Amino acid sequence: MDLQLKGKKVLVTGGSKGIGLAVAAAFAAEGALPIITSRDAKNLENGKKHIESTYKVACQTVELDLGAAKSAEALFDKVGNVDILINNAGAIPGGVLADINEEKWRNAWELKLFGYINLTRIYLAAMEKQGSGVIGNIIGMAGAAPRAEYVCGVTANAALMAFTQAVGATSHKNGIRVFGINPSPTRSDRMENMMKANAKNKLGDEARWTELTQKLPFGRMTEPDEIAHLTAFCSSSLCGYLSGSIINVDGGQMFAPV
Repeated sequence: MDLQLKGKKVLVTGGSKGIGLAVAAAFAAEGALPIITSRDAKNLENGKKHIESTYKVACQTVELDLGAAKSAEALFDKVGNVDILINNAGAIPGGVLADINEEKWRNAWELKLFGYINLTRIYLAAMEKQGSGVIGNIIGMAGAAPRAEYVCGVTANAALMAFTQAVGATSHKNGIRVFGINPSPTRSDRMENMMKANAKNKLGDEARWTELTQKLPFGRMTEPDEIAHLTAFCSSSLCGYLSGSIINVDGGQMFAPV
């Protein structure tokens, strides 16, 4: 299937590893031109080499902390407008309310919540001027299925879901589509660490973390490529009527009997 993405300029935040890198690679496989951002220069270089050697397209990198003040403006100054923006950067820590003090809570939200909002504000305005564009927000199932042990993340994700729905409900008037994807636990180093913490709390031994994944649908976590392929399809003109919607990718877990 040709997703008609060849030559499209695609900005993926948090694009140097995990879901972000998989998303950038999925676009590159379709002939798009990915731009990946991260705070980690080494991961960026490794991601760039992987994409360029595998898919034979140019990959631009931008080393930047999107949780810092005025970082959205700095990124736009370096990159300029794009055809597609995928907001993906974020690393909200796990823990119940007592575990997350105000400083940690606010720092986490600067990157994930306000990072998405600030970039959307800037790029939506630029896309409106050109009369076209797509913004995809990689959010997280925790916003739709809140759990106390991830209270900081569930609250941010719920806010981003409402934000995506509100903006996407009217953006089409100017030719822009805005959608969201809620991945369930997806295989990554960060998710493995969170699973280990949950296993220590629930089972008394972090080494038993794989027992928690066996209880997930299909007996495993989601694969990054599964989220990436869906993101590329939703961003393509083949999915041109999608805006203001959030797609849950959890294998039906939210509705499964306890």
